[in-house]
Amino acid sequence: NITKVSYFSFISLSLSPLKMSSNIIVESCSVDSEEGVKLHTRIFKPRNEEVSSDDGDLVIVLVHPFSLLGGCQALLKGIASELASKGFKAVTFDTRGAGKSTGRATLTGFAEVKDVVAVCRWLCENVGAHRILLVGSSAGAPIAGSAVEQVEQVVGYVSLGYPFGLMASILFGRHHKAILSSPTPKLFVMGTQDGFTSVNQLKKKLKSAVGRTETHLIEGVSHFQMEGPEYDSQVTDIIRNFISSL
Repeated sequence: NITKVSYFSFISLSLSPLKMSSNIIVESCSVDSEEGVKLHTRIFKPRNEEVSSDDGDLVIVLVHPFSLLGGCQALLKGIASELASKGFKAVTFDTRGAGKSTGRATLTGFAEVKDVVAVCRWLCENVGAHRILLVGSSAGAPIAGSAVEQVEQVVGYVSLGYPFGLMASILFGRHHKAILSSPTPKLFVMGTQDGFTSVNQLKKKLKSAVGRTETHLIEGVSHFQMEGPEYDSQVTDIIRNFISSL
């Protein structure tokens, strides 16, 4: 089971330091989405600007798993922290109804697409995000995928365990077309024992994908294993390699 965890209970209307480690800074802010929703957002960045990556204008926005099953931004803290320690700016946020964000979560995730777009636009206006990489985990993958063509600054998309399987498609099937028809470079990362999507289902779906589309299979790993901290470093390296190829 996924457990909703609140690591911090602090939201501010402007950027303010939230937590510091030896080599990264985490700041908290509140981003306005549609319908008056306020999204609790965290920005992870290198403490020392001199160690920042060459992709200084690139921001990586991570979209968490299904909020109705307890998914929240805390599940992506490990990946975001590792990306920041490697010199990237990474952003996590609670979609509507999750964690400290206001509003109500939806069953199919279409309202949450508006939240992804709102965070991306806020980053462009306030953090100088000239290029954005969208990364979606589990149910966050179809939600992020539907936002790709709505934000012109998005230069790439990474899916971590996209739920293409039959049962999951009952909820998220209407999101498939948006990412599969997008010319934006795409990378689909999945464990070979995913449980929600088989390797054959993934390959069959991606046959209809437009533009550059890649896969990275992690042998013997299940859907929820890949979401765990044990694989944060490996997933971070996969994301970094994809960025270097853009």
